[in-house]
Amino acid sequence: MSEKNGAEKLLEVRHCRKRFGENEVLTDLNLSVTEGQVLSIIGPSGSGKSTLLRCATLLETMDGGDLIYLGNYAARDTNGKAVYASPAELQRIRGMFGLVFQNFNLFPHYSVLKNIMEAPMLVQKREKEEVREEAMALLKQMGLQDRADAYPYQLSGGQQQRVSIARALAMNPKILFFDEPTSALDPELTGEILRVIRALAEKRMTMVIVTHEMAFARDVSDYVVFMNEGFIVEEGDPREVIDHPTQERTIQFLRRLQDK
Repeated sequence: MSEKNGAEKLLEVRHCRKRFGENEVLTDLNLSVTEGQVLSIIGPSGSGKSTLLRCATLLETMDGGDLIYLGNYAARDTNGKAVYASPAELQRIRGMFGLVFQNFNLFPHYSVLKNIMEAPMLVQKREKEEVREEAMALLKQMGLQDRADAYPYQLSGGQQQRVSIARALAMNPKILFFDEPTSALDPELTGEILRVIRALAEKRMTMVIVTHEMAFARDVSDYVVFMNEGFIVEEGDPREVIDHPTQERTIQFLRRLQDK
């Protein structure tokens, strides 16, 4: 995978394998992300995209392979089996990334402001006033400064997703993961979330985005990976992969999307 000049590798996934029962979902999969890079993962439903993201963010355990953040092993392949680091080390590594889910996952009984402030105060043990100041700045960045005291049920889906992004950013992650962040939204609200992610890309936020939005992936990403049946079929420059794919499976997938 291409690297920016002198950029530091934030994430490396090596020879990742994952199965559920008899079903092998990820097969010898390799991926790396460098600082400031936006990587999009595309492919049909069931191709393993979300499972890869869940393995990378420690929500699923790999069966085999290495998982490395900034040179720190979260999991190391030992005799063909992924052996994970200690709970304390994994907790430290979790602090390096943020995750934005499809369905927002906000605490319904917390205000918008408390949703954003909770983790930095509890997990990072930071001072309340400092966290509050940063949370309000993030809400302003998301265009939601007037909704700090609202509750999730009082917000549109797009507003809830923007709060989710602010909540992830409040932990000051090195890398931000998005798992199909617009799949639960209608087209109008999809646009507002894509604008937020585009603005983060312009600020050189390192991101890994699982998405079905091909035009967005082409325009915003530095690198794109096309997955099918647990394999990386094609990868490279987004305009090459999306506009001029060379693999038959990629061509079929993109043609079907155009026909919809």
